[in-house]
Amino acid sequence: MTLMHKILGATAAMALSAGAALAEPALIFDLGGKFDKSFNEAAFNGATRWANETGETFREIELQSEAQREQALRRFAEAGSNPIVMAGFAFGDALGQVASDYPDTSFVIIDMVVDAPNVRSVVFNEHEGSYLVGMMAAEASESGTVGFIGGMDIPLIRKFACGYAQGVKAVNPDATIIANMTGTTPAAWNDPVKGSELTKAQINQGADVVYAAAGGTGVGVLQTAADEGILSIGVDSNQNYLHPGKVLTSMLKRVDNAVFDAFSDGPGLETGFQIMGIANGGVGYAMDENNASLVNDTMKANVDAAAAKIASGELAVHDYMSDDSCPELSF
Repeated sequence: MTLMHKILGATAAMALSAGAALAEPALIFDLGGKFDKSFNEAAFNGATRWANETGETFREIELQSEAQREQALRRFAEAGSNPIVMAGFAFGDALGQVASDYPDTSFVIIDMVVDAPNVRSVVFNEHEGSYLVGMMAAEASESGTVGFIGGMDIPLIRKFACGYAQGVKAVNPDATIIANMTGTTPAAWNDPVKGSELTKAQINQGADVVYAAAGGTGVGVLQTAADEGILSIGVDSNQNYLHPGKVLTSMLKRVDNAVFDAFSDGPGLETGFQIMGIANGGVGYAMDENNASLVNDTMKANVDAAAAKIASGELAVHDYMSDDSCPELSF
């Protein structure tokens, strides 16, 4: 082999290596931290599963402020990461500004729709999964009063609350549902102290089951519920293990699958609008050894029957975001 051939071969190898590195996917977590035991952690788990199964690596960043959203997107796009996945509706505006500047980069946004040819928008039917855990809350409640604690007061979290209320009322039409939101800014996702305070207030009003859809704030809800001797319901990730025997169930929102699928599909992935609900395994409820003693066979059978009806279209759960209203709960 001549010296020139050796040089050309080495150059080609370097180019291939660089190309592989440039295609390394990236994941941007929302405010609240990667290990929030909820939404962000579900996204991380999906990315980690992909890395373990493929032997590949991915890039990641935890945001510290709202101002970093566009900066992080551009940083990863300039570095060649592809696809770039962002966890959270709040990336919508930033992605709308960035996507067209990087037409060869595939972007995936979870919980928001961005209409661009290189964007996959993944949304979930959280109201369906919340309906199921609402049924379980009503069946487990002895007082007839149950609670809901949301994070930031936005339509998406009202969607959780509304589905939950419908599930509760389906089992017990006379039930009382107490709903509180933690705040109106992104700080509401990471305030376990406020979550604890709201839980105590709901207990004082008679609630004996409380559902938290509040990111890192929910950790405080679940802890206080366990300390005060009532049941809680986790969200997004399976949070049953946090307080075995005291978390009734968790509403599973398979953000992990959305991230895993995006990384697996890779650059040039199919874009457009994707809905993940009960029918395609996008939402559900968690059963394991940590809550087995809390959920009897009848309760599980009733919930599974409702899930089957929702999947088939026989049972429709009202989506708050369709018209900003809820038939069973006032905000």
